[in-house]
Amino acid sequence: MSFRWVYAEPEQKESVHDLQQELKIPPEVARLLAIRGINSFPKARSFFRSGVTDLHDPFLMRDMDAAALRLCKAIRNSEKVVIYGDYDVDGTTATSILYTFLKSFGLETEYYIPHRFKEGYGINPDGIKFALEKNADLIVSVDCGITAIEEAKYAKEQGLDLVICDHHNVGDELPDAVAVLDPKRPDCDYPFDGLSGAGVGFKLVQGVIRKLGLSETLAFKYLDLVAISIASDIVPIVGENRILMREGLSMINSNPRTGLKELLKLIKMPVGSVSTSGIVFSIGPRINAAGRMGDATAAVELMIAEDEVSAARHARQLEKINIERRSTDSRTMKEAMAMLEDEYNVDELSSMVLHHPDWHLGVIGIVASRLVDSYYRPAIMLSTVEGKIKGSARSVKGFDIYEALKECDDLLEQFGGHEFAAGLTLEKKNLEEFRERIDKIANRKLKENDFEPELMVDTNLNLERVNMKFWKLLSQFEPFGPGNLRPVFVSENVCIEGVPTIVGNGHLKMKVRQENSAVFDAIGFNMHEYLPKLRNCDQQKIDVAYVLEENHWNGKRTIQMRLKDIHVEAES
Repeated sequence: MSFRWVYAEPEQKESVHDLQQELKIPPEVARLLAIRGINSFPKARSFFRSGVTDLHDPFLMRDMDAAALRLCKAIRNSEKVVIYGDYDVDGTTATSILYTFLKSFGLETEYYIPHRFKEGYGINPDGIKFALEKNADLIVSVDCGITAIEEAKYAKEQGLDLVICDHHNVGDELPDAVAVLDPKRPDCDYPFDGLSGAGVGFKLVQGVIRKLGLSETLAFKYLDLVAISIASDIVPIVGENRILMREGLSMINSNPRTGLKELLKLIKMPVGSVSTSGIVFSIGPRINAAGRMGDATAAVELMIAEDEVSAARHARQLEKINIERRSTDSRTMKEAMAMLEDEYNVDELSSMVLHHPDWHLGVIGIVASRLVDSYYRPAIMLSTVEGKIKGSARSVKGFDIYEALKECDDLLEQFGGHEFAAGLTLEKKNLEEFRERIDKIANRKLKENDFEPELMVDTNLNLERVNMKFWKLLSQFEPFGPGNLRPVFVSENVCIEGVPTIVGNGHLKMKVRQENSAVFDAIGFNMHEYLPKLRNCDQQKIDVAYVLEENHWNGKRTIQMRLKDIHVEAES
């Protein structure tokens, strides 16, 4: 699939020249900073040099004083506490942080993660009954609870105290709890509202440690789990998250906790080589697999494991679950694509609404995302659970799927989500009308070029500038992620050296140079369809969009290009 290249522009273009002069950096690097809103020397210094001393005071968060005091009381009185988490990576890492933290004080602590399919998301009566059966005095929710109005009331009626740690959007009413920590509260003045659920839990740990008069460095032992939550939950890696992510990655790469060490060993990812993308594509999916397939217990048990034997056992269990998840994922994707080919004409559709009664709820969200990547249309994947049709929706730029579902609320039993992703439930009798209405809404709101996938480009780059000095500057932009994506460059009139080939499972590999530059290795994953065009290209002059990466092979470090797209002259 070829992309329409869209160049990012800094809000203050004049800052590019100023940064170049003040920092004595190449204009392309100055442009990268300006695009990210870093338009002054102080902002650049903060971007490159911030550390744990620059983390915000946890007590700037609304209700932190009450929350920290309640946990201090639990610690001093040896109370029984239940940590109530969510079943995704953010929820299980947050659960592991609070559970391990309270256990370190000798507290009798339990955790509760609802079953994805039997109970669904959020605090529910079964979880509260679990706490009552354990004779708990306090429930601390993490990565959930901000909408638990009735559940908070029920817990209070049962004599249970509740502290809520969440990072999701707040409704019209707050739950009646001892404390509600959420940086997105309208009445909260915390300077950064992009924390993950585990990030909010970490701030609570910081607050409790300070109230107890202990060394604040004790909280930093949980930053590896915070980093995994940040990378996996797709929160912006800017501001405080950037510091937490960088420090957490450093911990993973130097002294990971027992469970992570065993998982890394199992998946053959050496300690010291873990990056944000390594978490997103390797570590996170394995932790997430348990919850996706139903029961997230194995994920928590891995992260709280204290001995290598049990950690290795849980790592193997997660790997087995993930293999099952991948198999289910792959089968579902094939079935969905076959359904599109056999029953629909995709070119005539503005959206894709697919239903199969036996599709696994844990993978249909992933498959919907892949359908969007393949066909660049909103996709809604639906399954049948206990007579109800339930599913996941994913969208493209320019089409707010949540707002579209609101236009269909008379056909839906419930729905929730945001611009690009949502979940929904409806009755079978409404399916066809829902499919037709969603397609009409998409057809009305999407313009012709909205069906063309875009590739955001940071800047043009002459390959003559690319050397280890340039790479060293570029690597200081890490860790990459939402809000600070790995820079995408375009180099024009690039010459192909030798003959392009296909390696592995459909990956394009070739060597390129530009004018008097060095020759660079370039690889394009799943870009095998470009091979005929490149071999038939008369002068072998192409424009390439790519990101730069460092490659280690036989003790040698080289810079290589990971291709994102190719424009061949003959196409223009």
